Amino acid sequence: MNFNYYIWFIFFGIIIYLIVVDKNIADYFVLLLKLGKLKYEKLKWMILNDPRNPIVKWLMWRNALRIAKELEKELNK
Repeated sequence: MNFNYYIWFIFFGIIIYLIVVDKNIADYFVLLLKLGKLKYEKLKWMILNDPRNPIVKWLMWRNALRIAKELEKELNK
């Protein structure tokens, strides 16, 4: 085994030991995971829905153009 594997094993072993021994550290770890999930959801929303994003601007423009063409066809009938 590589020396790096031992370092990671020791690191995670200490974390698991602290989680098992102290309830506050376990709660902190749970809150840290929730914070990570929240930051992921925020980043995902920013990428998919933020109007400052050029791709989203293009998608909104394309959707508005499609709707305008449909309304123009409907009005010309």
